[in-house]
Amino acid sequence: MLQIQQIKENKATTIEGLKRKYFKDAEEIVEKVLVLDEKRRETQVELDTTLAKSNALAKEIGGLMKAGKKEEAETAKAETSALKVRSKELEEVLKSTEAELYEVLVTLPNLPHSSVPAGKTPEENEVVLENGTIPTLPENVQPHWDLIKKYDIIDFELGNKITGAGFPVYKGKGARIQRALINFFLDEAINAGYTEIQPPILINKESGFGTGQLPDKDGQMYHATEDDLFLIPTAEVPITNMYRDVILQETDLPIKNAGYTPCFRREAGSWGAHVRGLNRLHQFDKIEIVRIEKPENSYAALEEMSLHVQSILQKLELPYRVLRLCGGDMSFTSALTYDMEVWSAAQGRWLEVSSVSNFETYQANRLKLRMKTEGKSQLLHTLNGSALALPRILAAILENNQTETGIKIPKVLVPYCGFEEIA
Repeated sequence: MLQIQQIKENKATTIEGLKRKYFKDAEEIVEKVLVLDEKRRETQVELDTTLAKSNALAKEIGGLMKAGKKEEAETAKAETSALKVRSKELEEVLKSTEAELYEVLVTLPNLPHSSVPAGKTPEENEVVLENGTIPTLPENVQPHWDLIKKYDIIDFELGNKITGAGFPVYKGKGARIQRALINFFLDEAINAGYTEIQPPILINKESGFGTGQLPDKDGQMYHATEDDLFLIPTAEVPITNMYRDVILQETDLPIKNAGYTPCFRREAGSWGAHVRGLNRLHQFDKIEIVRIEKPENSYAALEEMSLHVQSILQKLELPYRVLRLCGGDMSFTSALTYDMEVWSAAQGRWLEVSSVSNFETYQANRLKLRMKTEGKSQLLHTLNGSALALPRILAAILENNQTETGIKIPKVLVPYCGFEEIA
């Protein structure tokens, strides 16, 4: 959530930033925020003045009575009663104004960093770098949705029978390579200094609000209505919310956590190869890295997180590229996001496998996550990234490593899998 002081001191910059994220009616909404804030402050001043005057008169009444000034005391009592009525009216106005201001503020997305390119669509994202060699495959190359049937390692029909579309069943070597990827990604995170966390996969509304999924992504999350809990879309949510309403000491920082969880998303499906097979699922596995940093260190941390993800892709021998997302393609809460995409040889296109983002103080303001230093508290910066999401990584491994006789397993995964080939 944006800070009011930030909006007041940087009105023009705020409006420009909202427009770069294609937020509708930016000028009108910002003006409404400032008007409501002015009303809130004026009401608070009048309320404080009224209460102070009422308290002062209440103290005078006893002295007037002792001095025998009954008529003056009765006048003071009447004035005190009127002031109490007025203070209650002002309290109601203040309460409703604060509520209205809050409701407007939570609709505002985070502002993009100055380096975020202009643009609205994925085609306008900036390619930062490309790494690796596109593999040369045999003429009869097959997409992963055919390979998984050929080698009987993932069963979409069975998942559809048990649950529904987008819930695959992993079998045999398919299940083992899933487990191998999870363990490999976790080991890489631990070796990079992250603490492993195993969080709940159900969250309450407060947690969904804290990291910005609610109210923005309400319809995209699975909701257990009787208990009013949500299945997590990413481990970012429970791991970051460990620090909701927490005041950290400077010596606690930086905080680097990593966690494996299944993830659940009710994204509306569509037809076509771009969502076929493992390209888009309602349930999938992911390792998430989450950091809490002092503001002056957060962008160096973001670059470090990007390099961490890239190092994993390099070890998996997957061609990849890094994109800096344009304003219109960024998430509601992000100030700067890098997407990592791997090359899918059979599909002939890039597949997104990771997003690494800096939220600056946006989430921290919602979470009330602060650091105490020199007797003062300040909001911290939060960051997170996929390191990595499994489905499209597995799709690329299957497609890029297929041969006439089977599918070769990347060397780094062999100790985790216990086999060198799917045949």
